[in-house]
Amino acid sequence: MALSLADIRQLFEAHGATAYSGEPVTQLEHALQSGALAQEDGASEELVAAAFLHDLGHLLNRQGETPTERGIDDLHQYYALPFLRPVLPDSVLEPIRLHVDAKRYLCATDAAYFSCLSADSVRSLELQGGIFDAGQAHDFAARPYADDAVRLRRWDDLAKVSGKPTPDLDHYLGIVERVMQRHA
Repeated sequence: MALSLADIRQLFEAHGATAYSGEPVTQLEHALQSGALAQEDGASEELVAAAFLHDLGHLLNRQGETPTERGIDDLHQYYALPFLRPVLPDSVLEPIRLHVDAKRYLCATDAAYFSCLSADSVRSLELQGGIFDAGQAHDFAARPYADDAVRLRRWDDLAKVSGKPTPDLDHYLGIVERVMQRHA
């Protein structure tokens, strides 16, 4: 079953007020901030849509607030993909799928990156397989959309600012709708 634009809106309206895993923002605020950071960075509409939707799996596979404290990896990077694949291109889906591996890659290749992770990101890193070794990092970097996933990951890490002004839900749903129309 494909998610429609109305379904995506309903998920954010019904569950967007849930706290974002121990961070000072909600799921919706995190999504809006991620999309805003992508736009501010001059990303394509496809990558802005990916930034906005990258954690939609948390809203589909609800495990409560801060599941990592209970040792749960909700596999959110994969969970939404079957529902989005019929309506969005790989240029949106692959950065979403790879954004967790991008964290593992950045920890392996950027000496300062790990120290910038929040407590929840450190917990989830271990649940998600830990830091890549050199071979895994090399293989990740060679994947299609790896660069976009790394960009998305950096926006994801920054999208945790309480009260940060952003465009609203309708703004990002409009971008998703345009990407869906081009993909149809």
